[in-house]
Amino acid sequence: ICRDLELCRNNLTGNPIDDCWRYDRHWAKNRQDLAKCSIGFGRRAKGGFNGSIYVVTDPRDDRHNPQVGTLRYGAMQDRPLWIVFARDMSIKLEYQLQINSFKTIDGRGAKVTISSSVSTCLDMTNVTNVIIHGLRVHDCSEDGMTVTNSSHIWIDHCSLSRCGDGLLDVVHGSTMVTISNNYLTHHNKVMLLGNSDENVDDKKMRVTVAFNHFGEGLNQRLPRCRFGVFHIVNNHYTHWLTYAIGGSSAPTIYSQGNRFLNSDVLASKTQKRNGKHGIGDLKAIYF
Repeated sequence: ICRDLELCRNNLTGNPIDDCWRYDRHWAKNRQDLAKCSIGFGRRAKGGFNGSIYVVTDPRDDRHNPQVGTLRYGAMQDRPLWIVFARDMSIKLEYQLQINSFKTIDGRGAKVTISSSVSTCLDMTNVTNVIIHGLRVHDCSEDGMTVTNSSHIWIDHCSLSRCGDGLLDVVHGSTMVTISNNYLTHHNKVMLLGNSDENVDDKKMRVTVAFNHFGEGLNQRLPRCRFGVFHIVNNHYTHWLTYAIGGSSAPTIYSQGNRFLNSDVLASKTQKRNGKHGIGDLKAIYF
């Protein structure tokens, strides 16, 4: 979706997601073209493609009586919506935000921060076709984002940090998910892909983790994988303490083109095999 071919030929970054839309000088008028830019297992996630544009104008949150113009009101609608923001805003959620199917939350063009002192921030449960792009999610008392029993999900260019449990968890049989270009910092158990060693429904899980930066203040689960098939490709690892990529319950992990640069003397492992089943298949190709 590169409309200035000469510019694109001279400036391609090697990141197919960014190369898909950033060189369109009119991307703000063609926002929904973003839905054509995903890669990996979640590449068919369409979000609110072909739906109406919904503009968030009010940063307030009322879980019991959501008002038109708020993020919660848009996220709960049954119809496809492409949700954008009128200006920079900080949204403190009263309770976790349940995102309905066929939604895109597109933070491009504004600085949008989301937090919650009482719950998970963004929750995708029993839904399909959701795109989350360009949000700053931090200080959620539970998870930053959770994907539960859902499919065709794409989370891209978000910043996540300092949450109570996981930063970004994909669990309970969720599949066809891409997690890309995110910046993750200051957290212990960062990314869980697969709920537990007993949840065999996660065998159908297919998740791509690509072009993310695992940055300062991280400890473990970058990510932790169970049962399914996982493509962990072209990520940049600069900080971790216990381990980076971990697995149990015989997952298949394709670890390809990742860069590990941790200089912390406490860092012990890039890969870890956990549990009684261990990693079923791990193929690693590093820079």
